[in-house]
Amino acid sequence: MGIWSCLGTTLDEVRQSLYDGKSGIIFSQERKDAGFCSPLCGNVPKADLKKLLNRNQRQLMPEEAQYAYLATVQALQHAKLDQDFIDSHEVGVIYGNDSVAEDTMVALDKFRQAGSTVACGSGAIFKSMNSTVTMNLATLFHLKGINLTASAACASGSQALGLGFLLIKNGLQDCIVCGGAEENNMYGIAAFDGLQTFSKRENDPTRASRPFDRDRDGLVPSGGAATLIVESYEHAVKRGAPILAEIVGWGFSGNGDHISTPNVAGPARSLELCFQSAGLKPTDIGYVNAHATSTHIGDSREAQAIAQIFGDYRVPVTSTKGQTGHEMWMAGASEIIYSMLMMKNDFIGGSLNFENPDEETACINVLPERINAHFDLFLSNSFGFGGTNSTLIIKNL
Repeated sequence: MGIWSCLGTTLDEVRQSLYDGKSGIIFSQERKDAGFCSPLCGNVPKADLKKLLNRNQRQLMPEEAQYAYLATVQALQHAKLDQDFIDSHEVGVIYGNDSVAEDTMVALDKFRQAGSTVACGSGAIFKSMNSTVTMNLATLFHLKGINLTASAACASGSQALGLGFLLIKNGLQDCIVCGGAEENNMYGIAAFDGLQTFSKRENDPTRASRPFDRDRDGLVPSGGAATLIVESYEHAVKRGAPILAEIVGWGFSGNGDHISTPNVAGPARSLELCFQSAGLKPTDIGYVNAHATSTHIGDSREAQAIAQIFGDYRVPVTSTKGQTGHEMWMAGASEIIYSMLMMKNDFIGGSLNFENPDEETACINVLPERINAHFDLFLSNSFGFGGTNSTLIIKNL
């Protein structure tokens, strides 16, 4: 695993932030001055690749590809996958990404100002495509297997892992670099901010993201990248890999309804299909990492879906977005890492800023404080615009 987020840029830093209940949310004066309705965002460290890549390589990489590169360097090292092995084997890449707003804007501004397309620059096309992350990772690490971008809104990172799981399970690949990335500049989410669905608690940034809480008033945008190396058990054993966990089930569905307002039936079906895929029952699960972004309707609908599937079993539920904000295209991958770090260290971090449920979220067992707990199976939800849903179940090994 490898991570670059507002909670830290190493697995150890992120684990400690989760344990301590540290928030990665800040007030951005730049966004306030620019006219944002909400000037809050995740405090994601800028990437500096000057000592790692040459100028020609860096010129082809937008912000999220830089984050993804740093997360992938970590993940490959953690998985003991060196370049010699990659060069002599078929390793693929499936990564979640669904926008490249800033670099697209910059290139088109140059074109309009100069009155010539040449002004865009030779690297602009590669920086502005949705597949920029996978094309950069594939060429930089010489990955010769599947090369695919999952663009599924806020389920993108989860869908990337699910697709990797499916390909490996069916014998089409042995090893795939999976993950999700999100640009953290203000241009990527300016139109989203215009919908006025972001929290307005600018005087109290660390308390702004409040998943499932009665007083939630909107999400907080964030970004970064998260990489997980997924491979077949036989392949991992053969090369002596440090095996962390197993993907045992993937469920997915479409709401077939409103483009931005979720329903209950779609998410519930994603959970149900995930349990069918895994051959498990709800009472087997020790922890649920919820998608819950801190919006009124989204959190309510997810709570109802969880309650519908889990019934009387009061499974522990939290949303790490209380600490990170909504990492969007990255979230489905990063939240697997957050949950993995908790599972491997016998704790469940509290759902930051959850103080009181409302009538619709009281139906599930949201943990307000960290607890020490051992669990060997967790479920992670990711839902996105367009009604795209993805659910993963992970087993400790």
